[in-house]
Parts: sequence; C-alpha cells; structure tokens
Amino acid sequence: MKKLENPLYISRPLLPSLDDLYVLLEEIWDCKWLTNMGKKHERFETLLKDELEVPYVSIFNNGAIALTTALKALHLPLGSEIITTPFTFAATPHCISWNNLRPVFCDINSDIMTIDVGKIEEQITSETTAILGVHVYGFPCDVEAIEQIANEYRLKVVYDAAHAFSTKLNGVSIGKFGDITMYSFHATKLFNTAEGGCLTYKDPDLVEKIYNLRNFGIRGQEAVEDIGINGKMNEIQAAIGLLNLKLYKSEKDKRALVKKTYIERLKNVNGIRVIEMPKNTTDSFQYFPIIVEDGYGISRDQLYEKFTGYNIFTRKYFYPLCSDYKPYRYLQSSKPKNLPVANNIAKRVLCLPFFGGLKDVEVDMICEIIKKNKK
Repeated sequence: MKKLENPLYISRPLLPSLDDLYVLLEEIWDCKWLTNMGKKHERFETLLKDELEVPYVSIFNNGAIALTTALKALHLPLGSEIITTPFTFAATPHCISWNNLRPVFCDINSDIMTIDVGKIEEQITSETTAILGVHVYGFPCDVEAIEQIANEYRLKVVYDAAHAFSTKLNGVSIGKFGDITMYSFHATKLFNTAEGGCLTYKDPDLVEKIYNLRNFGIRGQEAVEDIGINGKMNEIQAAIGLLNLKLYKSEKDKRALVKKTYIERLKNVNGIRVIEMPKNTTDSFQYFPIIVEDGYGISRDQLYEKFTGYNIFTRKYFYPLCSDYKPYRYLQSSKPKNLPVANNIAKRVLCLPFFGGLKDVEVDMICEIIKKNKK
C-alpha cells in the first residue's frame, strides 16, 4: 500500500452549503444583530429543545463554558469534592477546578469505558457534593445506578455529553438524566456550530439562573444579579446550528454504514477489540474506538505510528489520562493503583478516522493496515 497523498484525519466537520448559509447571513447583516441573544439564537434554542426532547435548554458559545456554568448554577460549596472520571477530555476536570471545586477521580469499567458505578461509593466522603459522569464516545453512563447513589448520599449529578448528541437510553434522551447535562457543538462533533454547546435540565428554577450566569449576571438594563460570565452564542454560530440540525441525521446514517464496514472487516482480527454500543442505546456515531490488546502483537503506540507513516491520523483518545496531567498528579485519587482499568485502557485505545465522507476504499485501507501489522 502506498502512502496517501493527502492526509486522512480522524474527523471532518459537518458543513452546510455556503448558499444556504449566505441566506441566513444576509438576514443577520440586514438586522445588524450579531450577538446578545438575537432571533437566530432564540430560534435555534427552541428547535434544539425539541430535537433533544428535553424540558429546558440553554445554548452557549462553547461546551467548556457551558459545563463551568452548570457547576456554578448548582451552588456547590467552595472546595467540595466532585467525583468524576480520568478518562475524558481535559475540560471536564478543568471546569470543576475553575469553580474552586476538587475533582476526585474514579476508575472506569472496561466494557464501555464510562465511570465504574461500583467504585463511586468508596470515593464518597463528607466533602463530596456531586458526581460528574461522562458519556464517553456516546456510551451512556449507568444513569440509574448513579441516580440511586446520588439520592442516597444527597449528591447533585451532572453529565458531560460532549460525545452524545442524539444518544437515547431505552428511547429516552440522554439529556433528561441528572440535574444538568452538557453537550458540545465543537467542529469535531457529529453536530456542530463551529464552536458551541448547550445545557439541558428539568428544573424550571435553573432557567433564569443559567440565563443570568451566561450573560455576565446581567438582567435588564440596570440590574446585575449574579457573578456571571460571557457564555452567549453569537448569531453566526446559531445560523450554522439551524442549518446543521437539518443535516446531522443524514450524516449519522452515513457514519452508521462506515461503522458497519469497520466492524465487519475487524471482527475476526485477533487482539483488536471493537466496542459496540449497548443494544438499548441509540448510537451518536461520534467516534470509532478500538482496543489494541496483547494478542495483537504490537502496541497501540506502534500501530499509531504505522498509520502515521501512511498519512493517516488516528488518535490516542484519551491518552494521557487527566489524572496524569500536571495540575492533577498530586491528588490521592490520581495514583495509578487507584485507576488500574483507566490506565490500562488509556494505553490501548485508538480512535480510527470516522465521518460520513469516509470512502469504502479508505476504510478498507485502514483495516488492511491493522491486519497487515498484526504479529
């Protein structure tokens, strides 16, 4: 096989047609309203609530600001502990720390790599005030078990659903679980607004609270009611979101075919574990991860380098663990002995290129490289 002339990346953003975008941009230009909750913002928020099948939704300029605001809105005591997973993007623990809260890392399960609910209770102390679960790659956390634990210990529950746009569990939107759920609309996500995100929740008392926090705490012309932040989505982002709401289901269908091909090609490769979505879950088709096990013969890192040699860019996602980052290494919960599964998975997981425009010949090449390099 020859090295690809053009690089093949792990993802490709879903983009509306320029003609359709130009129509909405003309409307924005005509009204001269670029930000501060304009008509496109209002329309997008309304349609998104229906699309995600949730009681309330608040859109943001990015997912990290949304998650930071979610934790702020819950009035958690300063310095209290939030139990979360180390197997996530850095933004998850960062949002905890930016709120002057302390992340406590809990190990993950080996099947779908979400937080191990069997290990949560042993992490709970008198300082624990919340659980922050992550629906990794769109695999849902065990929300029922987490709810039971949260009710028993009177804890808040927040979910990072950055990878889980359109995910449902037994037909119920993943955004309906917990106190607040955050979705990311970053360009790498299935559904995107270039940058952006939202919070979903069911408590009507949070509507005004989150609105104020998102807009510097300002309410009206002369009132500042809280210490807020600038989390507002602008009209151009909202316009992209309005158009991509019409396109993302077609993109999902295309990704479903790509995933089916990957699974068919890789199912009999010894040492390569493909993680499939649980049967009761609607797949978000965000990423396609594989686990490189001992039986494969070479390491994940070696396979990663093999792909790079063909101009194919896979991703060690998530590696390193958040618990290995400099700001969090000092934590007792970060010690490798406390996170054996997460440390093992982080050294073996590899996300393959995955987007609707991926060609069959490219999928075949990726799978052939995996087969060819098996020892």
